[in-house]
Amino acid sequence: MSLAPDLLAILVCPQCKGALEHRISPTEALVCHACRLVYAVEDDIPILLIDEATPL
Repeated sequence: MSLAPDLLAILVCPQCKGALEHRISPTEALVCHACRLVYAVEDDIPILLIDEATPL
């Protein structure tokens, strides 16, 4: 199962409040191109903690 479109429409980067790109492969993640950070999605729950993000 993937993230709901309604949820994706309101999610923003917690650092810059910019748009997030939803990627499905190789693993599901949300990407902020402005901050160059990747936020993981685990069990259909976005982990939007800046300290948990990985560099792009």
